[in-house]
Order: sequence, then structure tokens, then C-alpha cells
Amino acid sequence: MSEKIASVNVGCSNSKKLKWFAWGTGGLIVFIGLLVFVVFLVLHPSKPSFNLEDVTVYQFNVSKVPPYAITIIMQVTLSSRNPNSRIGVEYQPLHVYATYRDQQITMAYLLPSTYQGHKEPVVWSPPLTGYDMPISPYSQQSLDQDWHAGVVLMNIKLQGDVKWKVGTWISPKYHLYVHCPANIRFGDLNNGGPNLIKGQPVDHCDVEIAS
Repeated sequence: MSEKIASVNVGCSNSKKLKWFAWGTGGLIVFIGLLVFVVFLVLHPSKPSFNLEDVTVYQFNVSKVPPYAITIIMQVTLSSRNPNSRIGVEYQPLHVYATYRDQQITMAYLLPSTYQGHKEPVVWSPPLTGYDMPISPYSQQSLDQDWHAGVVLMNIKLQGDVKWKVGTWISPKYHLYVHCPANIRFGDLNNGGPNLIKGQPVDHCDVEIAS
């Protein structure tokens, strides 16, 4: 009988030790996580900067009769720089596309996940294409006027999710929105326009990061 009682006591003691060990391990993990989070807040990460380095248009056609549509083949080069000296940036798959007067005129190109280290630059050069992309009559009229004036203002947009990384700690996802305006300057249009058109960035890219 005494042996059974001793066996039960030993079992209870081992169970208590396992519980205390589990609680201790869990508490240590939570403490380390909170510590890294506090360090993350103290470091106060700055959002990455973006620049539109180049825009090249290879084909540009707009229908003259309804239903109105645009066909465009182009390639853009975007660069990003991480200004933080102790915080890395993890870009989840990002979508890049072109718009005219808030209407999407190319399909979205999917950029792969990319890690950007401290003070590091990243460069992407995605092709953007749109075949018979529908546009409103108002946009068609404005686009036709801009086309004959020789300058079309487009916007290159990039959006997706990013995460901050400090050591082994990775933050939750944040939503990234990048907006880069560019003037597409057309030359002599008497012969249907040039085969290759270079764009000129209007200003720096606007970058917004939201939770």
C-alpha cells in the first residue's frame, strides 16, 4: 500500500515539474518576444523609399470607336532603399501595374518575395502589358487629347504586404502602397508614333504603410 502511495506522489511530483517547466519556457518565450518588440518600437523603423528609375513603352494603341480600350506594352524599373541600419524589410509578393486617371491599363505583374537588408537597395524591372484593356469614354477622350498633345501622365502603382525583421523576430504584416507618376512623352505622331517611347518620372514616389 505504501509503495502505491509513494508511486502516486512521485507521479504527481513529475507532473508538477513538467507544468512548471512548460510555464517557465512559455514565459521565457513571451518575455523574449516582448523584449524584441520593445526594441523594435524604440528603433522606430522608417519606411523604405522608392524611385521610378525608368519607363520604356514599346507599344501604345487606343481604340477610336466604342467599346473603348487600350493596348500597351511597357517595362518599368523601380528601386527601393531600406534606410534602417538595424531593421530588415521582408517584401511579400508585390503587385505592380499602370493606371491612367485611376483606371488600370495593364495587368498586374507579380514580384516575388524579397528580403531587403539594412541600408540595402533592391531593383525590379517588371514588364507591364495590357491587351484591349477597357477604359471609360471620358478616359478615352482625355487620353486621345493627351496623345495628340505629346504627353500622357501615367501612374505606376505597387502594392502588397511587408514585414519588419529584427534579429529572429518578424513583425505582423503591414500593407504597402507605392504611387509613382510618370510623363510619357511622345515624339512625332505623323507616322503613327515612335516604336520606342521613354517616360520621365514626374516626382518622387509616394509611399504609404498601414496596418
